Parts: sequence; C-alpha cells; structure tokens
Amino acid sequence: MPDGVPDLGAAFLGSSYGRAGERLWLYVDGPGVLPGWSAPGGRWGIVTAWNPGGAQAGSAENDTAQTRLTGRVQGWSPLSGFNGDGGWREDTLILRGVPLREAARLGRQFGQAAILWGVGRRAALVWLDGPPFSEGLRIERLWLRRADSPGTADCGYTAGL
Repeated sequence: MPDGVPDLGAAFLGSSYGRAGERLWLYVDGPGVLPGWSAPGGRWGIVTAWNPGGAQAGSAENDTAQTRLTGRVQGWSPLSGFNGDGGWREDTLILRGVPLREAARLGRQFGQAAILWGVGRRAALVWLDGPPFSEGLRIERLWLRRADSPGTADCGYTAGL
C-alpha cells in the first residue's frame, strides 16, 4: 500500500462496531452475540458517509455527507453509532430491517469501500468494489462478539489475513 493509504481489509476487520454502550467486533467462528439493535433473525446494516474510499475527509465534509445519509434512511429507524476509535472513528447509522441490496446501494452512493450487514448474530462484511447490484458482491461471513465474550481468544482477524 502507498504511504498514508490504510489497509482497508485490516481496518474493517480490526474495528469495533455499534453504539457507545455496546461495542462489538467481527470474528470468524461463532456463535456470536445478538446485538441490542436486532431482534433474533432481524436484518440490520451499518452504513456511514464518512471518509469515502478510505481517504480521511475533513470534519465539515464528513458531517455534511452524514446529514445527507441520515435524511435518506428514516424508513429504517436509524440508530446513531460509530465504527473504530481514535483518528479513524466514524459516525455510522445502524439501520434496522434494511435489505442487503439497499444497504449496499447506500454504501456505494456515499463512496464507501464496504458496509456491515447482518441477520441477528451473523454479520457480513460486504465489499462494494464490484458493479452496482452485481450478484457477485464480495461477502465475508462473520459473527459479532464482545471482546469479553467467552471463547473469543484467538478467533478474531488480524492484519494480513
């Protein structure tokens, strides 16, 4: 990777997701935990308008884009959340009941490299680099876990995987 460009795979897989009182991480093996924003078997998506393409944008640009996204998703009872920490913390919206294709469309519309989408405890890291609405969306199937969940040692992703 060129200097200053993050390894997006490692960044997504190493980030925490959710709300302030409920931080969750992605893991390879399950079972996962049911996030507080989902009913058992309920669909959900996590979408942001921040830092399109993984390039860090200014706070005014990010806030403007996030406001536009918020205006488009009211039908899914959005909850405010955030991904990551520190300099790469990004405001997100957790959309309850959103179909995968709609979450992917929104992510693409706001220049995102990927979104997180799930059903209940299952999560999918959905890469958006293919053609719009392609049947070949690149999806990594994962589980949501809390860092302190039993059995989570050595089951998360690390950079380079």
